[in-house]
Amino acid sequence: FYAQIVKQYITSTSNNNSQGNSTIVKAALKELDEGTHEGGTKYWQWYGFNGRVEWCAIFVSYNAEKAGVKMERFAYCPTGIENFKAKNQWLEKGNLPKSGNIIFFDWDGDFVSDHVGIVEKVENEVIFTIEGNSGDKIAKLSYEKNSPYIMGYGTY
Repeated sequence: FYAQIVKQYITSTSNNNSQGNSTIVKAALKELDEGTHEGGTKYWQWYGFNGRVEWCAIFVSYNAEKAGVKMERFAYCPTGIENFKAKNQWLEKGNLPKSGNIIFFDWDGDFVSDHVGIVEKVENEVIFTIEGNSGDKIAKLSYEKNSPYIMGYGTY
């Protein structure tokens, strides 16, 4: 339902040479090197689900754990935001995140996050991400810093 809206603000990136400087980015890039993991089975099964669920947050949690990042697991985007805010690890939209920050989105404008990814890098106020469950696969995407769909960032 949001594909047309998102396409206005997203540019797919196919360049795989840029490495982020954080361990979670390296973990996510390693997952992408294995393939796009269409369907996300590896991730939602790792989390403990017996059937397919929306897996963007699980992808973030999986990579955080693999990278040894101290972050609470979450499978629901609003829970992730609550976790970061409770620890004063929240960066409001409009700020420039750093590589490895967790980026939260609100596609339908209801002030409830419905997607999350990992910031790979920031160049010229463009935020490059690695996201699970983007079109039901892992994808590298980019957004303008002032995209209306960005809610903010989890830091750690």
